[in-house]
Amino acid sequence: MDLTRTVYGTWNGGRFMHYGEALSDERWISVVQHAYKMGVRTFMTADVYGVGAADDMLGRALAGLPRESYCLVGMIGHDFYKGQRQGSKGFPRFTDPTLRQPKEFKDYLRMATEKSLERCRTDKFDLLMLHNPDSIGYTSDAVWTAMNSLKEEKLSDRIGIAPGPANGFTLDILLNFERFGPLLDWGMIILNPFEPWPGNMILSAAEAQKVKLITRVVDYGGIFHDDVKPGHEFGAQDHRSFRPDGWVETGYEKLNQLREMAEKYNVTMLQLACLWNLTQRAVESVVPTIIQEIGAKAKSIESKVDELAQLPEIKIDEEDCERIAHIGNNKGCMELKGANPGHIGEPQPDRWGISNDHLIEAERWGVDPAKDLVCTHKAS
Repeated sequence: MDLTRTVYGTWNGGRFMHYGEALSDERWISVVQHAYKMGVRTFMTADVYGVGAADDMLGRALAGLPRESYCLVGMIGHDFYKGQRQGSKGFPRFTDPTLRQPKEFKDYLRMATEKSLERCRTDKFDLLMLHNPDSIGYTSDAVWTAMNSLKEEKLSDRIGIAPGPANGFTLDILLNFERFGPLLDWGMIILNPFEPWPGNMILSAAEAQKVKLITRVVDYGGIFHDDVKPGHEFGAQDHRSFRPDGWVETGYEKLNQLREMAEKYNVTMLQLACLWNLTQRAVESVVPTIIQEIGAKAKSIESKVDELAQLPEIKIDEEDCERIAHIGNNKGCMELKGANPGHIGEPQPDRWGISNDHLIEAERWGVDPAKDLVCTHKAS
């Protein structure tokens, strides 16, 4: 079973990633089951979430359902088996030279896949993605030969790449698609009406290489759920508290500019964001973050799942798509991760310099790193 238009991720509900209220185990499982009942048929997990706990809870939630009735997406790449957690940076990538050499990549990836499948209570993924790769992960033949072997060994029907955790990696994705496009079935990027940049720069390449795209952060940090408003208070550990001051006020003002358009298409604000994404080249699926916000006036997480599950089969016309992108234009609003013209020195796990191969891909796809990949102003 291939991915469906709507996807539910195990970071939802604040249990394994700090967004809003952290649901109890029982409610977290019930929300997954509610999503299935309402018609969501693709579920995504990452082995590093909760150091395997997210896999396990998703397996519990889906236990007893016909395996052919849903699509299961797994993500691997952070080594919490041998690697040591590095504070807020998390666990190292399995490709870290201090952990292993390329000849050992295949054994690690098979082991991590099998353990994740065991926790999920199944024997194969429908899609397995390389999660948050470093510069080696994007470019190594050994990595992608090993990923493809997992497909050949029937541990997954499809393979793909899931960059992150922050925005960027534009040239890295372009280079990865160019080198390994024939092996790749799916890629995942950040994209939403208020963050069209930089994800919009890889849409044409994905289409050309026939790599389908799933887009995350569709809700723009909860703004499109329409219960994050000026004055909203985030918890002490909420990931969104690290965004620039004023982002809620600015986002909410932009949201108000789109209300008439949502009425025109008879959809909710979240549904409008999802439909805008699905209108873009190569985008086939959306996986917004579903959050139970703190406070008595917050929407229930179940109602947000309902909005996603009831996404209508309609298209937003080209003129309206362009207007939405104009309102949400965010070019230059942040420092980007991955290959970056501003990076000097040794490569870091999530940022490195630009190589000649990157420059070739930039020219191929009309990207000017000095203009298109730099922070020109801070988001408000």
